[in-house]
Amino acid sequence: MNNGSLKYRHLFFDLDMTLWDFESNAREAYEDIYRTFRLNDRGIASLTDFVSKYFVHNDRLWEQYRNGEIEKELLRSKRFELTLLDYGIDDPALAQAIGHEYVTISPTKTRLFPNAHATLGYLQQRYTLSIITNGFEEVQFHKLKNSRLDGYFSHVITSEQAGCKKPDPEIFNYALRQAGAEASQSVMIGDDLEVDVLGAMQAGMDAVYFNPKNNAHNSNIRLEINNLNELITLL
Repeated sequence: MNNGSLKYRHLFFDLDMTLWDFESNAREAYEDIYRTFRLNDRGIASLTDFVSKYFVHNDRLWEQYRNGEIEKELLRSKRFELTLLDYGIDDPALAQAIGHEYVTISPTKTRLFPNAHATLGYLQQRYTLSIITNGFEEVQFHKLKNSRLDGYFSHVITSEQAGCKKPDPEIFNYALRQAGAEASQSVMIGDDLEVDVLGAMQAGMDAVYFNPKNNAHNSNIRLEINNLNELITLL
C-alpha cells in the first residue's frame, strides 16, 4: 500500500497481542501472583507448568466469552478455579481472589511490542487512530494509560460499549460510526486472523495481519507484517 495512491484515513488497532505485549505482561503478573498467594506452598512447584495449564483453560473460556456463552465475572475466576483443580486444589474463594488480583495488577504492566511508540507517533500525524478491543473495559483503559498509549487514539471502542465482540462485523460497524469513518477508508491491524482480520474484512474494511512469530497459516491474507514498524512503509 502507498498512502499517495490510496485513500485510507482511519487506522483501527487491536490492543492485546498487537500493541500491548500480553504474554510478557501476563508472565510478570503470574510471577507476582505465584509469590503473593504462596502457590509453591500449596503444591504448585512450577510456575511455568501453572501458566501452561492456565492458558489451556483461559483460551477455551475466552472463546466461550466471545460467543456470549459466559459472563466476564465467571471468566475471571473460573479460569483460575479450573487451573487450581488440575493440582487437586478445590478452593473457589482462592480462585476468585487470584482472579481479582490478576485484573488489578496486569494492566500496570507496560511491556509493548517493539517499535510501538515510534510507529504510532508516525502514523498519528497522518491518520486518525482508534482501538477496537474485546478486553474488559475497565482493564483496557488502564493498560493504555499506564503504557502511555492513550494519547495516540481518538477513539477506544470496547466490546462492552458496542454490545458485541469481534469477530462480529457489527463491532467494526459500530467503531466506524464512532470514528465517523467509512469502511473503504479504514484499515484494521490485529494479531488474530479470525477475530481481527477476517472480522474486519466481513465489515468491508481492509486488514493487516500482525504476525510477530511468523506463524504458518492457510489464509489468503494480502497484508501481513511481523514488526509494527513495517506499517510505516506499508501504509
